Amino acid sequence: MQPHSEPMSAVDRAWLRMESEQNPMMISAVLAFDDAIPLPRLRRVLSERLLAFRRFRQRPYHHRGTTYWQDDPRFDLDNHLHRMALAGQGSQLDLQELVSDLNSTPLDFRHPLWQIHYVDHYGDGCALIVRIHHCIADGLSLVRVLLSLTDSNATAKIHTLSPSANRPPRRQALWQRRLDQLLTAPSTIRQRGERLRHSLREGQFGRRFAREASGWVVDGLKLALAANEPPTGLKPALSGRKQVAWANPLDLAQVKECAHTLGGTVNDVLLSVAAGTLHQYFENRGRQAPDCGLRVAVPFNLRPLHQPVDTLGNQFGLVLVTLPVDVPCPLMRFHQTRETMSRLKQSHQAEITYSLLDLFGHGPDQLERQALNLLSHKATAVLTNVPGPKQPVYLAGARLRQPMFWVPQSGDIGIGMSIFTYDDTVQFGFSVDKAIDLDPNAVMIDFHNEFDRLLQAIPRGQPFLTEPRAAS
Repeated sequence: MQPHSEPMSAVDRAWLRMESEQNPMMISAVLAFDDAIPLPRLRRVLSERLLAFRRFRQRPYHHRGTTYWQDDPRFDLDNHLHRMALAGQGSQLDLQELVSDLNSTPLDFRHPLWQIHYVDHYGDGCALIVRIHHCIADGLSLVRVLLSLTDSNATAKIHTLSPSANRPPRRQALWQRRLDQLLTAPSTIRQRGERLRHSLREGQFGRRFAREASGWVVDGLKLALAANEPPTGLKPALSGRKQVAWANPLDLAQVKECAHTLGGTVNDVLLSVAAGTLHQYFENRGRQAPDCGLRVAVPFNLRPLHQPVDTLGNQFGLVLVTLPVDVPCPLMRFHQTRETMSRLKQSHQAEITYSLLDLFGHGPDQLERQALNLLSHKATAVLTNVPGPKQPVYLAGARLRQPMFWVPQSGDIGIGMSIFTYDDTVQFGFSVDKAIDLDPNAVMIDFHNEFDRLLQAIPRGQPFLTEPRAAS
């Protein structure tokens, strides 16, 4: 009997083909727990919950120019779950060194593209290092998958996920997918869909369509004509060896209070702090930061928020955010970042980049690589901001103490910054290619210092300069 197979979407195929020696296309996570997880119970959770998603038992298969997801006829959980212990004292630095080594190592394409390393005796508990190829799904979807393995308390019984997770997603025509993205995606994209429906009712479709079309054209031209990043030392020839670190978490309530006081959002605060962290790179070296700022590629979710967790695949676009790394004042950095984000929320960049990935996935490999190289020249780093659970969660009875996630970089981008909210905290992680003169642990210190500087710069007892927005 032939193994079950189904065609891979063009966007997922594009992410599969982005794999390079310098940048393996893996989404990685470190999950630290208060207690040790019994390995037999962990295996049962993975078997009954993770493997309920068929994609984790499938591998990419190429045949006559088409790429398929094909069931692995010799699938064995032991090929994907490995137990190990840390060298040295079992400290965070020791774990970071292990994660750095694994994030520099590509996955085995002979098997389904994921691995979990169980790390014994990390602190008083254990840690899991999870690596999943980006072609399986985007970061938001994979976070939801990993959270589906957990429970809200330590004593919950293990239950198998709904069999519906085994069914391949219903395939839609391209126009249906585009319409769904326009009308049901979150934030301003959904708002544009509502305005479009209103225009149809009011007989203004022609004007509205012309305005939307011109917006696409203008934003497409802006993206295509954007200059390459200036020479800064942050984009040398990459080595392919990764170094990662993560910080002690920030208090989410404090970040929200800062955002409310300044009339912005949590995202505005965190992006401006990230800009300050990169500003410190130039300060520490006595170098002038580029007065045009530096761009970071930020994933923008195009997935309907009500979509069930069993729908995998990649459904996001990228927006290029200019961080004011040349501005020394924390308050000025915040206001510039807030204005930049406000403009981008009205743009079509996310839909345009998603459409480009769809187009590249249908085209030849060489064309995709050339186009992606052109895009990667326009950004210095990738920055992700993913919301997680507001309450603590438990995996196989063990409380998750600290989670951290990284998405891969592509082309000549060698820096990744990750922000993840969990249990009323903000987790910040950093990944950098070894060829770049940046110590990730020093960056962690700078991140905390820059947040403190922003707090200290807020005028006490002063009225709002602008109407405060709801923190998100």
